[in-house]
Amino acid sequence: MTTEKIRWGILGTGVIARKFAEGLAVRSDAELTAVGSRDERTAAAFATEYHVPHAHATYEALAENPEVDVIYIATPHVFHMENSLLCLQHGKAVLCEKPFTMNRRQAEAIFALAEKTGLFVMEAMWTYFLPAITMVRQLLQEGMIGQVRMLTADFGYRTAMNPYGRHFAPALGGGALLDVGIYPLALAHMVFGAPTQITGMAHLGETGVDEQAAIILGYEGGELALLHTAVRTETMQEAVIMGTDGRIKIHFPWWQPTRLTLTLSGQAAQEIELPFLGNGYNYEAAAVMDCLRNGQTQHPLMPWSTTLALQDTMDNIRTQWGLRYPADEEM
Repeated sequence: MTTEKIRWGILGTGVIARKFAEGLAVRSDAELTAVGSRDERTAAAFATEYHVPHAHATYEALAENPEVDVIYIATPHVFHMENSLLCLQHGKAVLCEKPFTMNRRQAEAIFALAEKTGLFVMEAMWTYFLPAITMVRQLLQEGMIGQVRMLTADFGYRTAMNPYGRHFAPALGGGALLDVGIYPLALAHMVFGAPTQITGMAHLGETGVDEQAAIILGYEGGELALLHTAVRTETMQEAVIMGTDGRIKIHFPWWQPTRLTLTLSGQAAQEIELPFLGNGYNYEAAAVMDCLRNGQTQHPLMPWSTTLALQDTMDNIRTQWGLRYPADEEM
């Protein structure tokens, strides 16, 4: 990179785009330089609110902006492949919201272009970079709870039915699995790696997408992950990692946690407070910027192989349910 600060662009102006802009604001080594929207008024309003110098009325114009080093893609996941390829084609590094793509084939297309161009790409699994999850990894690496045998995690909430909205419309990749099920799946992958057995059961609602689901993942050593997710049901939003010598509870909301409870066999539970700075999105931004400064195309905590493994798992689960999207018929 030729500039002291990393210059960011944001593609999209929705809720997640706003959260990321707020996260970047606490980083003195980051500069939010440009925003792109499909609507000139929306781009201008976003730029005014977040003091962004360049507001672009098209995604193409954002991708072509020479004052941008890396672009955060904050559009609905059905558009992630198209948007990521556009940015890579114009020489921009990419941080793309989760789920990375609709299926593995789309993810492979992005990584193939990234490899050809030598550009950085990462799925925006911001939870991986938060202080509490960093501590969880450390406790597991130290063998604090012995051999890890089981994990439970959930992420579900109730949203109003709108058959044409992104939560329920098949054309927009609706359903719980891709929207928030990716979080417990990613936690299970962080702890155990890729599963060798996958079993899922879902309730497919009136639009044909999964409104709630339960998933069991099995691993080579007999470990198990018990997960559930929903867009029509409020769940606990907690996670527990269980081992032969104790357990770690990640408290609500576990996907953006500030508190853990470590319980070791025969000992009193230990409460561990781990607050984060800003709104939390700044940690993944910092990780991306470190990679860019070091000339890395992948981050070791969220490499392309992890994204592909997660896409494989979701593709497998959806095949069991008979849930297919228009994107599955393409390519």
